[in-house]
Amino acid sequence: MRSSLPGPLAELQRNLAAKMTERAFHLTFFAIAVVGLALGLFAPFGGWRVDAHLIWSVATVPVILALAYSIVRDFLIGRMGVDAIALVSMTAAIVMGQPLAGVVVAIMYTGGNILEDYARGKAERDLKSLRDRTPRVAHKWLGDVLTDISVDEVQAGDQLLVRAGELLPVDGYLADPHASIDESAVTGEPLPVTRAQGELLRSGTVNAGEAFRLHASASASESTYAGIIRMVEAAQTAKAPFIRVADRFALFLLPTTLIVAGLAWWLSGESIRALAVLVVATPCPLILAAPVAFIGGVSRAAREGILMKGSAALEALSQIRTAIFDKTGTLTEGGARLTAFATAPGVSADEALRLLASLEQASHHVLAQTLIDLVRGRGKTLSHPREVREFRGSGIEGFVEGRRLKAGTRSLVLGGAPLPDWAKEAAAAAEDRSALSVYLSIDGRFSAIVIMADAVREDTPTALARLREAGVSRIIMVTGDDSEAAYTVARSLGLDEAFADKSPAEKVAAVEVESARQPTMMVGDGINDAPALAAANVGIAMGARGATASSEAADIVILVDRLDRVAEAYSISLRTRAIAMQSIVVGLGLSGIAMIAAAFGYITPVAGALLQEVIDIAVILNALRALIGPSGSTPGGKAAAVANPPRQTGEQAAG
Repeated sequence: MRSSLPGPLAELQRNLAAKMTERAFHLTFFAIAVVGLALGLFAPFGGWRVDAHLIWSVATVPVILALAYSIVRDFLIGRMGVDAIALVSMTAAIVMGQPLAGVVVAIMYTGGNILEDYARGKAERDLKSLRDRTPRVAHKWLGDVLTDISVDEVQAGDQLLVRAGELLPVDGYLADPHASIDESAVTGEPLPVTRAQGELLRSGTVNAGEAFRLHASASASESTYAGIIRMVEAAQTAKAPFIRVADRFALFLLPTTLIVAGLAWWLSGESIRALAVLVVATPCPLILAAPVAFIGGVSRAAREGILMKGSAALEALSQIRTAIFDKTGTLTEGGARLTAFATAPGVSADEALRLLASLEQASHHVLAQTLIDLVRGRGKTLSHPREVREFRGSGIEGFVEGRRLKAGTRSLVLGGAPLPDWAKEAAAAAEDRSALSVYLSIDGRFSAIVIMADAVREDTPTALARLREAGVSRIIMVTGDDSEAAYTVARSLGLDEAFADKSPAEKVAAVEVESARQPTMMVGDGINDAPALAAANVGIAMGARGATASSEAADIVILVDRLDRVAEAYSISLRTRAIAMQSIVVGLGLSGIAMIAAAFGYITPVAGALLQEVIDIAVILNALRALIGPSGSTPGGKAAAVANPPRQTGEQAAG
């Protein structure tokens, strides 16, 4: 029977089934140990002939066997965990005639596994909420007939219907005039947004308004939500280097524990002290604190519309000291907009702009459509231009409503005439911003000046300041744009350095040079940024605009079109790593103190098992703090001003 689930979801369901089976085993062995402890305690009062010690031993043996199997399995794949200490302590308890301590350790160990399952489940719940919402059914138009099909049968070009309240099954373009979309599950934005006809809508979002038609642009497996599912899977399986180091610490902890236990027995002559040391040194879920913290950090980031491809990406981000940004669409809005507008005395601003947009309908210039959309967005009606003549690279002239218009460069419109006073401020603003100026004359009279520019995002200065506060020491820009525009943006933002006119290969070279100096992240949004994102220690893609190639190449994808989420991701990574380190250091420190106390006879085996469980619980609860945190806060004080202006040279990145 064919599965109706997309591949990524089916794989995750298999993983989930395996986890559920593992949890069932944990509960079973925990129940055996608890029942065995209770029966042993009740045996003297029930007049049973069976000795309590035998009952406790029998209840402990299944846990010992299961643990031994787990240790052998891990050893065969090259992993050695601290669970070996639990195996030694339970076995030693039975051999030394202290089965009560053994069954208590068994309860603590299996209870620790249950605590581990709970902690992981809590830390992963936001990631699960993403995967559990995967669309399964699509409504496809076949002529005039609407048919329900499986999502994995949808192909690019299909015409679909999305009903009110339904998930969008695939990426596609809106075919109706407008739609209200709830993107909160994907981007973290709480309020629905209105999308216009022709805009790209992403799978996994929700139709918050009336039903609309969707022109599919990708199959389910190639859509945004399938990519999210793949990243969720990576986030749950990838292991950070920090965690692997914690695992290898077991190779040191096990022999140390055996040596301390042996010394305690040899110096005191009391085997019970050695057993107490073994019991109190059983940090079953202690080393788990690191993965719980990192999964918690990844989960918290997901709530902010930040998807990280596993704990390794989160840890690598925490070590970044250099940030490289693309310009267009990353530091800037990625599209020209009206930044300044001035008209001659007696000329209506709205009328001048309407006439200019009417004339621009006949232009092939890249900014023409921006002007047209701007005027239409204000509810103005455009007229049809006539007798149009275009001057390549200079401008355009023609008649609109019987009036002769000329629009373009200063030389085309003004010739050698001086600039009038009313236009000087706008012209100066254009020079400061390296913007495009459009001069307009009406019936031979210079009437208006329009300034268009790719404006810096509103949140860019704040985002860069937060990165510096948190510990990023060097922020540079590498862009394919021309040097004048690039250096103007770099100066306004106080960047340390800027490289312009760079090809994708030269961007990669720049990233490699910076990465050789100190850990570096690259932030970009376009397809041409993908090689540089892959070359950086950490690649961050501004994926809200659907740049699939850059998102696939990146380690982290920002699903909402806001640069401040880059700073938020960095802040989360720092806090997460600090919590993980704190949990391990404090937990092992407390265990060390308890081992010394046990070696001197101050702690019995049973008391040691209970004490160790208290330590483990405290450490894991501390690790779960990575799920929360002061949003928008980062270490350090107020951002300092940047002392070094960017170098305005054509220096090659490799230099």
